[in-house]
Amino acid sequence: MPTITAVHGDITRQNVDAIVNAANSAMRGGGGVDGAIHRAGGPDVLQDCIRRFPDGLATGDAGWTTAGNLPARWVVHTVGPNYNAGQRDRALLESCYRRSLQVADELGAAAIAFPLISAGIYGWPKDDAIATAIDTIAGAETNVAAVTIVAFDITTFEAMRANLG
Repeated sequence: MPTITAVHGDITRQNVDAIVNAANSAMRGGGGVDGAIHRAGGPDVLQDCIRRFPDGLATGDAGWTTAGNLPARWVVHTVGPNYNAGQRDRALLESCYRRSLQVADELGAAAIAFPLISAGIYGWPKDDAIATAIDTIAGAETNVAAVTIVAFDITTFEAMRANLG
């Protein structure tokens, strides 16, 4: 089981082997975490997305690209369920975390940083998003030693920290 910590900050500045991008299914950049990662990583991230994922990714799946100009070595892209659009199957959200860790294992990553997947514009209820992230990561069979969950806002960070005990 990896060590899980919560931090308040910017995922694009995390000094880990891989950062996780909460991507849309087209894999061509977007808003929120996705837009921030593409802006900070530069054009290499988008070009690798186009090359590696010409048809995008399915909800709940994950894949990796270069991290471009980011401090991380890789970006693990995962497509979270859009709660606001009726994708409310918690198994899809759990799959995002499991698949991302599986991809990190394939890469040999020892440390990875996650955003809180689907809890932004996709509208997943924040308390359940936090519980899903922590429970799924804690129960995952992975070689990743350190997992950081990055909260952009202080309220989410405090809720994550409280859930981690």
